[in-house]
Amino acid sequence: MLPADTALPLYEKRRGVYPKAVDGFYRRLKWAIMAVTLAIYWVTPWIRWDRGPYAPDQAVLVDLAHRRFYMFAIEIWPHEFYYVAGLLIMAGIGLFLVTSAVGRAWCGYACPQTVWTDLYQHVERFIDGDRNAQIRLAKASWTPAKLVRRLTKWSVWLAIAFATGGAWIFYFADAPSLQRAFWTGTAAPTAYATVALLTATTFILGGFMREQVCIYMCPWPRIQTAMLDETSLVVTYKDWRGEQRASLKKAQAAPGDFGDCIDCNQCVAVCPTGIDIREGPQVGCITCALCIDACDQVMAQIGRPRGLIDYCTQDDAEAEKRGAPSRPVLKTLLRPRTLAYLAGWSGIGAAMLFALGARTRVDIAAQQDRNPIFVALSDGAIRNAYTVKLRNMEARPRPMEVSVEGLADAQLWTDTMVRERARPVIRTMVPADSVAKLRIFIAAPPTGPQRQDFAFTVRATDHEGGGDREDARFERPQ
Repeated sequence: MLPADTALPLYEKRRGVYPKAVDGFYRRLKWAIMAVTLAIYWVTPWIRWDRGPYAPDQAVLVDLAHRRFYMFAIEIWPHEFYYVAGLLIMAGIGLFLVTSAVGRAWCGYACPQTVWTDLYQHVERFIDGDRNAQIRLAKASWTPAKLVRRLTKWSVWLAIAFATGGAWIFYFADAPSLQRAFWTGTAAPTAYATVALLTATTFILGGFMREQVCIYMCPWPRIQTAMLDETSLVVTYKDWRGEQRASLKKAQAAPGDFGDCIDCNQCVAVCPTGIDIREGPQVGCITCALCIDACDQVMAQIGRPRGLIDYCTQDDAEAEKRGAPSRPVLKTLLRPRTLAYLAGWSGIGAAMLFALGARTRVDIAAQQDRNPIFVALSDGAIRNAYTVKLRNMEARPRPMEVSVEGLADAQLWTDTMVRERARPVIRTMVPADSVAKLRIFIAAPPTGPQRQDFAFTVRATDHEGGGDREDARFERPQ
């Protein structure tokens, strides 16, 4: 026991993690997912999509200047932000679904922190050598050779980080145009600031903080505990089979006294967060399964069956311990909790697809002028004024007609017309992919309720048609 006056440090100094290279199914799976995710991230802004002469041809574009979001054939307007909210909800439910089914698979394979850290570790392994060489180099004094290796590695890291930040800004403007402006120094200051910020964070988080982000900064390891239960597939060390541990030589001398684990520590050596999976589930495990590859290699070398460390549910581990057969993987995945998440995820997706297919490409909004609310004209008619916005969500100009419903004998004209030219319908041409604003005056007989409800209607008069309506109110004096 420590003396009462002994001061304990509040924080433990970070111990370096130097993952060892390993080959196997899960390592190759991580390679494949890394290649796909990085390709999607870097290539997507350069994909073209023809939307006609009045809209941008970038397949995926967040056009903040014009308040549009384009994704291939889909165009989202500001008033349709609920689609973005739906996508975020689907992403959250999808994360719950994946975690409930296969643990922190997102963290282990597709999380940006994991992908870029993994990429940085491969660069480090290529320049500094594998685990043992990295440990020796870290402990060595600063010599010209060590300085050259460090500067070379950091330079490659910085180049990757710069490419990461540079790719991000291309999602918010036409990529070829922004690239030319960026390198000629004519891009907006925001573009340079964004690239600098993302370059710095990628360089620091992926190169130096690594597992600290997963263990200390990310909230998901704490949240995931509510998503897991005894039927979730997670990376599991089967202690009933591996214990008691002993070296291979000692285990061969007394085969009945020891388990399959020969305490080689290869599972620890390959772990990107430096944990020992044999200590059970812990916050540092990102479920990358590299320890499975390492352990399977060792088991093959010593002639023992694979699976000492494996993807396994707690219930199946207990069943295997008793000698009972484990459940099929499909039955493990398709259980009430995961089916509920899948149903919710699919339902939201189906509803969004239906809404996208059924939405109109013509929209109208109207706001009544409040000062004055009404004007009495010389012929006794009462006039109200409205600001009407017509939205054309197609990538081409469209002719439209504006009229009213529920207001008998009403006549309409705009602020660019004289009342003598008033008529029941106003015709106008709305430019492509834009909103046209009209100030419309409505004159109606003085007889009638003080506040009369009616509706503006808009109808596209081209071959595709389509329309919308907006409720409004007509005011008369008492």
